[in-house]
Amino acid sequence: MKKTIWLLSAALIILLLGACSQQTSKEAEDAPKKENEETQPKEKEPEPPYQALTPSEDAVPLKESLSEEELKSMPEQQMALGGDPAREVPPGETLSKDMEDQTDGPLKDHRLVAYYGTPLSENMGILGTLEPEEFMKQLKKQAQEYSDADPERPAIPTIELITTMAHRDPGPDGTYVSQLPDEKIEEYVNLAEKHDAIVLLDIQLGTDTVMNQVQSIEKWLKHPNVHLAIDTEFQVDEGEVPGEDLGQVNGQEVQEAVEYISQLTEENNLPDKFLLVHQFTEDVLTNKDAIQPTENVQVALNFDGWGNSTDKMSLYKKYVRDKPSQYGGFKVFYDKDEPVMTPEEVVKLDPSPAVVNYQ
Repeated sequence: MKKTIWLLSAALIILLLGACSQQTSKEAEDAPKKENEETQPKEKEPEPPYQALTPSEDAVPLKESLSEEELKSMPEQQMALGGDPAREVPPGETLSKDMEDQTDGPLKDHRLVAYYGTPLSENMGILGTLEPEEFMKQLKKQAQEYSDADPERPAIPTIELITTMAHRDPGPDGTYVSQLPDEKIEEYVNLAEKHDAIVLLDIQLGTDTVMNQVQSIEKWLKHPNVHLAIDTEFQVDEGEVPGEDLGQVNGQEVQEAVEYISQLTEENNLPDKFLLVHQFTEDVLTNKDAIQPTENVQVALNFDGWGNSTDKMSLYKKYVRDKPSQYGGFKVFYDKDEPVMTPEEVVKLDPSPAVVNYQ
């Protein structure tokens, strides 16, 4: 009897030891798995759908290309334009003072050089005067000059396509705007993809709202290489006519678009985007402080006035530098500026424009 009890006890101990061994083995197997799960990298960030133009071999960094005399004269020039000569900014710095960029968007390490217009009009910019392939050839040529002028911030060719155009006729829906046909938008989106370029869809608002217009082009904004621009001067009140009455956009409307695009980018795992806001005079953009970038949307304020180059530099300082957004932009008019500023002159502005568009 004692022998039987002893055998049963021994068997029970063996079973318990086996169970413990299996549990220990299972925990050992699970431990690396759990560790791997914790250290598993997050979903891979999408690759940028663009390619900046490589600077020429003989291109010299901007800060090295400036002579001592030019460096000394920069504070004097800022003083002459009403600026603060004590503000020390590295030549070519595009991020506005006291601003930061938490994104991996195209403005962070590059400069965008854009041609503006619509294929439906020769009077709205160079885009409407050239066939698509010739247009890209000329755009790349202009962008290359910026890569060479500031090789530390190579330029990305950018198509600024007027997607909704303001008219003096109210049209069938009474909004005073018409949208570019889908097949034309698709043509230029495909053209940009072919040439590793960026598309900037420009909306002119008429009596419509910013968000209505943004939502109308949402399917295009879901493309990795497509971004947004808002032409503020064309949003008018009921009873007013675009082109006859100067429009105005509240910064809070712009911010709604920023946050909408930010959510769209996150939900669709898109590369970080940017939004360009056009301003050529004080009144067309109010409540500017409401416009704030997000973790995946950059914001640039574009001065797009034309005329005497000294006046333009002074107004850029007034609207962009003294009331800064995250980045600055500067428009050059081939036929209206006196004289037309060179890329070397443009990149020396403070802040150096992250976006330069041509009309």
